[in-house]
Amino acid sequence: MTSKRTLFPLAVMEKVLKNIQSDIRVSDDSKIAFEKVIRDYAENIGKIAIEAAKHAGRKTVKETDIELAVKK
Repeated sequence: MTSKRTLFPLAVMEKVLKNIQSDIRVSDDSKIAFEKVIRDYAENIGKIAIEAAKHAGRKTVKETDIELAVKK
């Protein structure tokens, strides 16, 4: 397995998949790929949420900003 650091622990990536189907096997490469997709998605949501907060004249991101970002 690569020594590259990830934002989200790879064990969590495996746990997410195993919560869907417990008897599934998860390769190290798939955990890394899954983490990258989730990280990219989360960063995109974060950028949109920050813009929503700025647009509202706030420096604080609120739950409603996150919900709005997910809908976009």
